[in-house]
Amino acid sequence: MKKDIHPEYFQTTIRCACGNVVETGSTKKDIRVEICSKCHPFFTGKQKLVDTAGRIERFRRKYANFEAQNNSPEEPVST
Repeated sequence: MKKDIHPEYFQTTIRCACGNVVETGSTKKDIRVEICSKCHPFFTGKQKLVDTAGRIERFRRKYANFEAQNNSPEEPVST
């Protein structure tokens, strides 16, 4: 490594708002975060799943009248 071009590297602790503490190395000293793998919904299994099929059905119900008007056969014009 070249001298005097790299930032200082410290042994530091990362502290989460939930109370979890992780020891690691970083160029910053004490790091504080709001969310970590112990409290994030993805990792805890409390993730909210999005039902895409339900969203599609809701869209189709919302625009059913509009779709019905456009798909109905037009009456022939008498001359």
